[in-house]
Amino acid sequence: MTSPEAKGPKVPPSYPPRTPPPQKKPVEPPRPQPATKSADGMPVRTRPRMVVRNRRTAAHPFRADAWAPAKAVRQVLETVRGWGYPALDEEDLASAVRLLVTSAVADGGKRLSVHLGDQDRKVLVAVLSHTTGAPDHIVLGTVALLATVDSVGTDTGEDGRRMWAVLDGEPRRRPVRHAAAVSG
Repeated sequence: MTSPEAKGPKVPPSYPPRTPPPQKKPVEPPRPQPATKSADGMPVRTRPRMVVRNRRTAAHPFRADAWAPAKAVRQVLETVRGWGYPALDEEDLASAVRLLVTSAVADGGKRLSVHLGDQDRKVLVAVLSHTTGAPDHIVLGTVALLATVDSVGTDTGEDGRRMWAVLDGEPRRRPVRHAAAVSG
């Protein structure tokens, strides 16, 4: 009796061997962990994550495109109006958001996010570009010149550049100037 392999000439199969399908999404490499020590052995300070607690907050994510500043202004104004700031100068808020978002778009990332918070009748506007970019002191100086802006700032970390402005929601008392009586 002969074995089944010895019955005749060996013929290759008429179909290709089955191969596994390609992956739908490529495997993402692990994210880099921040170093705890530098090359010279000194500990490295890591930037703390931004934490806003015990107050109203809102977050608005956007694609970093040419339309992001207008969309951000519209959504931020709607959110802050819902919080009830009747004395807040909406023109200053819109200008601050527009300038900060435009600067974040210029960083060249794919996305950005606008985070809002309020406390003690002040509104925090923080814009994260989610990519590293150089600090733009011209933009920060322009935002700082707005009448209702109390403070501005920026820093850069592993999650990207963060810029913020704090706006005063209460009306400021401006000195009243009286015209001197002119006698003729």
